[in-house]
Amino acid sequence: MAFWAGGSPSIVDYFPSEDFYRCGYCKNESGSRSNGMWAHSMTVQDYQDLIDRGWRRCRPLQFQPSKSHKKVLKKMLKFLARGEVPKGSCEDEPMDSTMDDAVAGDFALINKLDIQCDLKTLSDDVKESLQSEGKNSKKEEPHELLQSQDSVGEKLGSGEPSHSVKVHTVPKPGKGADLSKPPCRKAKEIRKERKRLKLMQQNPAGELEGFQAQGHPPSLFPPKAKSNQPKSLEDLIFESLPENASHKLEVRLVPASFEDPEFKSSFSQSFSLYVKYQVAIHQDLPDECGKTEFTRFLCSSPLEAETPPNGPDCGYGSFHQQYWLDGKIIAVGVIDILPNCVSSVYLYYDPDYSFLSLGVYSALREIAFTRQLHEKTSQLSYYYMGFYIHSCPKMKYKGQYRPSDLLCPETYVWVPIEQCLPSLENSKYCRFNQDPEAVDEDRSTEPDRLQVFHKRAIMPYGVYKKQQKDPSEEAAVLQYASLVGQKCSERMLLFRN
Repeated sequence: MAFWAGGSPSIVDYFPSEDFYRCGYCKNESGSRSNGMWAHSMTVQDYQDLIDRGWRRCRPLQFQPSKSHKKVLKKMLKFLARGEVPKGSCEDEPMDSTMDDAVAGDFALINKLDIQCDLKTLSDDVKESLQSEGKNSKKEEPHELLQSQDSVGEKLGSGEPSHSVKVHTVPKPGKGADLSKPPCRKAKEIRKERKRLKLMQQNPAGELEGFQAQGHPPSLFPPKAKSNQPKSLEDLIFESLPENASHKLEVRLVPASFEDPEFKSSFSQSFSLYVKYQVAIHQDLPDECGKTEFTRFLCSSPLEAETPPNGPDCGYGSFHQQYWLDGKIIAVGVIDILPNCVSSVYLYYDPDYSFLSLGVYSALREIAFTRQLHEKTSQLSYYYMGFYIHSCPKMKYKGQYRPSDLLCPETYVWVPIEQCLPSLENSKYCRFNQDPEAVDEDRSTEPDRLQVFHKRAIMPYGVYKKQQKDPSEEAAVLQYASLVGQKCSERMLLFRN
């Protein structure tokens, strides 16, 4: 049998679940049920195929940063350039926000644009309606299979815009504005007016040019050539900093392996940051954040690292993206680099830097990183953000990164999220594929070809089952085959004791 060329096969244990238990997202006591696998080893291609039967993805090649995304990037640039800390903007994680703006944005999208349209084609006013201010962290539990339904949980609002009426009254003495005097002008408007007058004096003909001619104040950063094209994500991230910048930020990609000297030398600092994050953000007890738990959760990956000649220079496998600010780690994004995607696993960061919205910032950096890898490896084209629950604020924020797709839980084809939203508003479980005749093309049709690893021997399930007498054994194996699909069931080895 010709498989596993170039490396060891994936070896997995399967754990069927018959019980319902408490959901950590909607808090329902019997709202969650899962079927799990423990991977002793896993090839990157098998993992790619598995998450293509269960996760949500963003299309980074067409991604255009939203207004709120640009705010986060500019906030970081101002902090790096001159140490500017925004006032009163110490934000929580996006998973802890109400996400009212996101809900309204979903309805605005459905009402205003053709269902097939990508975000990049929208006019500016429609773009603005989609945005809600991002918060700081993102990823939760790695390697979950996506089912686009969520058990229970209240829907977040009706999507109807709220209205307010301004009533002007005469203020009491000593309070409010003095209506007998001209209204105060914002300092920003005064600066614009001064700049405009100065330019008019320098150019009496009135032919004002460049960025400042449009009424904008001088940029903090060196001016660039005039262009009608909006700035790309990369332009915004890698904006030039002045030579005397207040801070230096460096992003390092290190393999999640103790055999890597850079990972090993930074482990202690990375672990301390993880403990600080878990205690402050998730209210874990310090005793619950030991090195063993941290290593098992985010460092010991079953993925087998691969460096094929047609792959990215860094190879495939599990990595930590470390964000170094002035010589110390302030955030770590845990990612998997696979043949077709970058899969976002988890982020932990220093709560002292919450004002930088590091969750949103790191997601944008990971999207830009995916695009960078695509230049060398053309098939690597997607950014996977994982589990999505439409009615849960802790998960719904991921829908702000567009264009993106949801996976149909019955046919396993990717469907643009715009097409899924109307169905998700009406039902927590939806079949997104609108073709009633469509089926799962990789469904298990020949379970006897499934590969089993038993007593140090590899055999087809058709041979193995003749040796078994337990009727529950066959039910579990067939359930496993239906979840992983025919291709993976023939490549991976199902461990049976």
